Amino acid sequence: MTATQTRQPGARRALSWSFANAALGKLGGLLIGIIIARVLGPDEFGTYAIAMVALLAVLSFNELGVSLAIVRWQEDPRRIAPTVTTISVGASLIVFAVGWMLAPLFASTMGDPTATPVVQLMLLCVPLNGLVATAAAVMQREYQQGKRTIADQVNAWLGAGLSVALAIAGVGAMSLAIGRVVASVVFAVMLLAFSSVPLRFGWDRQYVRPLLAFGLPLAGASIVVFAVGYADQLVVGAVLGAQALGFYLLAFNLASWPVSMLSQPVRAVAPAAFARIQEDGVRMDLNFRAASRVLMAVALPVCAFLAAAAVPVITFVYGAAWAPAALALQWLALHGGIRIAFELAYDFLAVKRRSVTLMVIQGVWLALLLPAVIVGAHLGGIGGVAIAQVAVALVVLVGGYGWALRRGGVRIGALARTLLVPVSAGILAWAGGALLSDLITADFFAALAAGCFALAVVALAMAASRSSLRALGAVRARQEVGA
Repeated sequence: MTATQTRQPGARRALSWSFANAALGKLGGLLIGIIIARVLGPDEFGTYAIAMVALLAVLSFNELGVSLAIVRWQEDPRRIAPTVTTISVGASLIVFAVGWMLAPLFASTMGDPTATPVVQLMLLCVPLNGLVATAAAVMQREYQQGKRTIADQVNAWLGAGLSVALAIAGVGAMSLAIGRVVASVVFAVMLLAFSSVPLRFGWDRQYVRPLLAFGLPLAGASIVVFAVGYADQLVVGAVLGAQALGFYLLAFNLASWPVSMLSQPVRAVAPAAFARIQEDGVRMDLNFRAASRVLMAVALPVCAFLAAAAVPVITFVYGAAWAPAALALQWLALHGGIRIAFELAYDFLAVKRRSVTLMVIQGVWLALLLPAVIVGAHLGGIGGVAIAQVAVALVVLVGGYGWALRRGGVRIGALARTLLVPVSAGILAWAGGALLSDLITADFFAALAAGCFALAVVALAMAASRSSLRALGAVRARQEVGA
């Protein structure tokens, strides 16, 4: 082991930092989101929602997926870093220019032409993202989640504080775009300063082809992943209008809270951790099943709580004006639990170099999802869209990812047995939360009681998952010995 390697934090410490980062960021985002929703109201919040969907669309593929190659590169990443940076920045500038020109058409299609300038301003984040793609990947590879936490928190709180101040001053939906762009500039500067690899441009032909061969399928998969993840919002905006999109986005953001708290920290560490044992199929299988058990033992009861207590949570936190959002939240919360399982499987299969398989799965998912959410929107509004999401996701989870994981060396029967406790815990948390929400009339106390019951269920599920925790510890110990 080299001196540099000994100085680098391990996966366990990085995971702790990632969880702390996600917890602080999500708590801050939740508090700021409450203020913004109450100040702006559903109409202006819907305008912002249109701009956010546009930004997330282009960010899903703007650096062509090549930065992830740094995470799994088995040699010194400094060799490929200049070429990765050149590809990332060049691609992001092209994406930004095309997005700027298409912004008026996109805003009109989504039901609010006045959102055009908000969309165009938000798109300034795209070239900034391309500029720091290499630095972010290097920090992920080296488990530098402590420094990443500092940058993320500055990004979140600076942008949120500025947005709230501008919203209160009457700037409207543009306040959120201004806050996001200013914070992104500061965030980019911090990542470049923290990265151990300096910002350099270059073009080494021997790396271009393997980088594109690795990245382009992932970029294609990411585009489809975005379409799958946001087809519902695109359909809601186009079919039901900006106000309905505001209600739906608020429900979506609240349902994404468990995903951000649980899945994102794991995803910040899992690819690098899986990559270090990618040649050992048995350990990969064990690691994946143990991680799935522990992650879902927490995620499913929390998602079930949001589903069961959707009405009291929405009305107490955001106010009666946002009550229609509960129609979507009760289903989107369940979908959040499925998303967490998807994302862990996605990272596992990406390390296994199954990028083409991932793209095929996402393509099939999109082909099933798009007509389903359109029908759902026409028949049941935002609630119908959310139901369609859950139904299609269950089909893809069992059929698509189950098949891909089996081909990737995961024992599906053993995985199913591993997940029995988390699934049972989720059902119990939902049933208890629904009963308490019906029995208690005061919104605050109903949400509080359902939440406490869900936490108790999580504790029981984690106690029943001690063997998986021990398995993860054993894998980590062998990994450190072999490093």
